[in-house]
Amino acid sequence: KAKSKKQKAKSKTRQQNKMSDMEPPALCPSWALSIGYGGVAAAACLSNWGSAWGTWKSGVSLVHTGIRHPASVMKNVIPVVMAGVIGIYGLIVAVILAESIPKPGTDTRINSYSIYTAMAHLCAGLCCGISGLAAGGCIGIVGDAGVRAVGYRASSISLFPSSTAEASGYSTIPDSDDAHVGGGGADDVSGSDDQNKLFVGMLIMLIFSEALALYGLIVALIVSQHAYTC
Repeated sequence: KAKSKKQKAKSKTRQQNKMSDMEPPALCPSWALSIGYGGVAAAACLSNWGSAWGTWKSGVSLVHTGIRHPASVMKNVIPVVMAGVIGIYGLIVAVILAESIPKPGTDTRINSYSIYTAMAHLCAGLCCGISGLAAGGCIGIVGDAGVRAVGYRASSISLFPSSTAEASGYSTIPDSDDAHVGGGGADDVSGSDDQNKLFVGMLIMLIFSEALALYGLIVALIVSQHAYTC
């Protein structure tokens, strides 16, 4: 009886050892893949959301301005282009993260994708996605106001008429630096100088707004390289 008890105990320990060998490590649970793919979805969806937001806001103002001044449409299309680039940032990060997620073993069905790597990929996706969302909203709002201002200032039927007879009520509004010096710029109220100044200011604001998404892309690429394999 004692020998039989010892043999049963040994067989149980052997079975437990086999089961422990087949179980995945604690750092590599089966649900870690869902966290990793959550980072992929966050990078793509949030960046595209910001891109669509910026394109919508600046695109509506661009079409509205084109009614009065069609010649300025191609010049003021820059906010739409910069908003579309944000979606490319999210696409790049999403592809990199998706390619970094390994499949479970076909024979053993053991997951080698650790929770450490999954959290790093989730962090990378959120960095790129939320930065792109914020940058897209900023580009859309700045582009909306900037395109309308540039278009109104450049339009021949705008708020500031170009002829001297029509400009009687606008002669006190300076349009260039010459008006502040000697008052000789009172006859020129076409707004060409102010149009260029508005466009340059809008362009600088758009560049720094686009840089927000670029910062998130850089951090996402660095964090995505952190990995631990079971």
